[in-house]
Amino acid sequence: MKTIDALITPEGKMDVLSKLEVDILLNASKGKFSEDFRACSLAVLNTGSTEDSAKKVMEANPDFRIEVIQQERGIKLQVNNAPAQAFVDGDMIIGIKEHLFAVLRDIVFVGNFIDSSNRFDFTRSKDITSAIFHILRNAKVLVPEVMPNIVVCWGGHSIARNEYDYTKEVGHQLGLRKLNICTGCGPGAMKGPMKGANIAHAKQRVYNGRYIGLTEPGIIAAESPNPMVNELVILPDIEKRLEAFVRLGHGVIVFPGGPGTAEEILYLLGILLHPDNKELPFPFILTGPKESEEYFKQIHHFIEVTLGFEAQQKYKIIIDDPELVAREMKNMIKAVSDFRCSTSDAFYYNWKLHIDKEFQMPFEPTHENMANLELHKDQPIHLLAANLRRAFSGIVAGNVKDDGIRRIEEHGKFQISGDKEIMEPMDALLQSFVEQFRMKLPGSEYIPCYEIVG
Repeated sequence: MKTIDALITPEGKMDVLSKLEVDILLNASKGKFSEDFRACSLAVLNTGSTEDSAKKVMEANPDFRIEVIQQERGIKLQVNNAPAQAFVDGDMIIGIKEHLFAVLRDIVFVGNFIDSSNRFDFTRSKDITSAIFHILRNAKVLVPEVMPNIVVCWGGHSIARNEYDYTKEVGHQLGLRKLNICTGCGPGAMKGPMKGANIAHAKQRVYNGRYIGLTEPGIIAAESPNPMVNELVILPDIEKRLEAFVRLGHGVIVFPGGPGTAEEILYLLGILLHPDNKELPFPFILTGPKESEEYFKQIHHFIEVTLGFEAQQKYKIIIDDPELVAREMKNMIKAVSDFRCSTSDAFYYNWKLHIDKEFQMPFEPTHENMANLELHKDQPIHLLAANLRRAFSGIVAGNVKDDGIRRIEEHGKFQISGDKEIMEPMDALLQSFVEQFRMKLPGSEYIPCYEIVG
């Protein structure tokens, strides 16, 4: 693999720093945040890669190094053995350079601030929400005095070509209505809507189109930021990433995907099923091309047999009609605007949405924790959704995250058990993901990281 050494200067990103801030960056980048800083930086420089295993990305670049260099006027970044694809004629691509400094900002600077600050108690729900607000505000993605217009698009990184084309057309229709796009920042269903919206924004002469990518250290190497992302934010973990989506976004569209998409659907359903959110409008549409209709029938059925009819009422399914999806989303976002005006809630951050701590506390997918998940119906329905979300989150970790892959290699498959009326449809849904190649990118052999044992 061809590599390049370079000294990188910030452009509009962290270019005005005090000496104290420079000292913080120097110390933190060489301390406890050094590994995450290196891994996330490599992921950003690896944009366009077809590899979806964080472990393999790291192993393929063992000599990559990145260091913060102090200058009288601030900082620079020294990169050694960086993937050559991040450069053109020896100069780093500007978008990749911006993402690289976003990594420094979120992993090192903000990470150090939150870790060393006494402002946030992460056993308290409101402090978690406040910390996410701080991270998003520091990244300058919270824009006041703008009517709600951010559509979150979820879906798989491993999707068929016709599904990808459909995501682009939905994004195009959203962009024609001057809506902005927020995704998980990776390839597939995360890239398509941004690409479509970008073309539509050009047609509508929208010169400040926003293509926001929200990720976290465990997933970014497996889903490197796609080239369309112009605002990248790295949250500390998957739970804070998910909360950032629903606090920042004004509506959610879900395209076909695998276990990660199922995790996102269950997360949002669990929140919307909480009694405190009963009257709160939250646009939620599941959509795909005609060929994906069976996929959504399987998801719809799984929700019916696990969470029930009430959960099914929280979303709409629209098949093979991008224009209708965009019109419906535009109209539903108008209802969100009216609600926030009537309740004096901020347009840029959904403070009134209640998120139970069960959805906020980080879940570590160890074999013990996966085996001990409470997958039964003898609990409030939103808590069952929380535990189902954790099950799918663990499978995502075992599929693509470095720590998860290593755990599977060392201890074997995750053992997942629960009530028969939950485990049988869950097993069937996961098996359908395998058969439809939704667990790994095309061409990659999928070896299950889990086993349904009861």
